[in-house]
Amino acid sequence: MQVGVEISLYPLAADYTPAIKAFLERLHAAAGLKVVTTSLSTQVFGSYEAVLETLGREMHTTLGQVDRAVFVLKVFGPLAAA
Repeated sequence: MQVGVEISLYPLAADYTPAIKAFLERLHAAAGLKVVTTSLSTQVFGSYEAVLETLGREMHTTLGQVDRAVFVLKVFGPLAAA
């Protein structure tokens, strides 16, 4: 099943930019996903398993690197296969 996830990251720190940039770089490097970044959020498209496994891993990494952060996710699907 193909899905899309819209995700926003809000590191709760004065210097929030490095955490966001690192998270986005890791998402864009993930194989098998389509990642579209805008000024407000990022959309991740792919198989349900690949999208959620990648997001879970990368959110875990981010939460281990920052003191506090908030992730907001919207999951939509199923999508027509490309």
